[in-house]
Amino acid sequence: MKTKNYLIILSTLSLIVFPSFLKIEAKNVLNKENLQLVRHLYDISKIPHPKAVAFSPRGGEIWTTSLLNNKSGVSIFDSLTGKKIKDINLNKSGGVEIIFSNDSTKAYISQMETAKIFEVATATKEILRTFNTGGTWTKILALSNDGEKLFASNWVSNNVSEINIENGKLIRKIKTVKTPRGLYPTKDGRYLYVAGFDKGEIQKIDLKTGLGKIIFKSGGAMRHIVADEEKNILYISDMGKNMIWKLNLLNDEVISFAKTDSHPNTVALSPDKKILFVSNRGKNFSATNYSRPGPEWGSVLLFETNTGRLLDAIIGGNQPTALSLSPDGEKLVFSNFLDAKLEIWGIPPSEILTANQSTFSKNYKKYIRKF
Repeated sequence: MKTKNYLIILSTLSLIVFPSFLKIEAKNVLNKENLQLVRHLYDISKIPHPKAVAFSPRGGEIWTTSLLNNKSGVSIFDSLTGKKIKDINLNKSGGVEIIFSNDSTKAYISQMETAKIFEVATATKEILRTFNTGGTWTKILALSNDGEKLFASNWVSNNVSEINIENGKLIRKIKTVKTPRGLYPTKDGRYLYVAGFDKGEIQKIDLKTGLGKIIFKSGGAMRHIVADEEKNILYISDMGKNMIWKLNLLNDEVISFAKTDSHPNTVALSPDKKILFVSNRGKNFSATNYSRPGPEWGSVLLFETNTGRLLDAIIGGNQPTALSLSPDGEKLVFSNFLDAKLEIWGIPPSEILTANQSTFSKNYKKYIRKF
């Protein structure tokens, strides 16, 4: 019934929902080649440098960090209306990444400037504790499967901090490849996979000994990791090679999964693991300057995980970066980092996406170039 209802809505709205932003000339809007399966819902503006975004575990809220912001490191919005619920000041510094505890009662937010992690109560939005990572420029966070340990990658000090959640103490710092970013601790607690940005390395660390080995090197820039644990697969974005890699956890074999647009960064899986979402920043302003809008709009791409087939595409703003799906898989939120904005989109059931590849997915590239 859910799929049938979505088809009725889609047939009614398909000619008017794309695009909801004015990046494409009006004469193109009603062309059949522009029909999308996803649909724009609303935007949230005036968020300085939105670095990470996450739906709350029950889906009612959207949490987003502001990088290097001394007023509000985290802002929280109602996911239905976009209305702001609260700003959280992280001791007058910004926020980087957000994850939630296994029981959904706490959020953990990393901070680059101070190499600290803030524990925040999801109900009251109050800071409960602050953890020191002992590293430099802390970024990605990951919880052990049992929720007892917190791992944090330290971009500049080239290590990962392992923290005891119960007492908030640093257990150890584990040496890694240069500029570690994405993390994945295995469910059995034996290994930690690290995405190395500097040389496009994937490192596997034995958590018993703390020793790691490089199992793959692309020469690009590995950034983010998401896992399909039922199929024993990791999906890893490579910003330097404009592609997604697929790693088999059973034998550590790495193969190419899909080519992307320029500078892919954050990736997310649908709850049923059938669709992989990829945000792409677009081309930089220049080889040495990525803090100004470049010659392309960014994008968000939807791939079928079984085949790597592109199913739909969204033209974003300037540097789409953060990305998150609601727990029910019906909403997508992503940030346009240089536009200080979040975009929220409606996502059809995976059955609709996989059975009805959008025509826009075949034509969207002509609209990415700004001039």
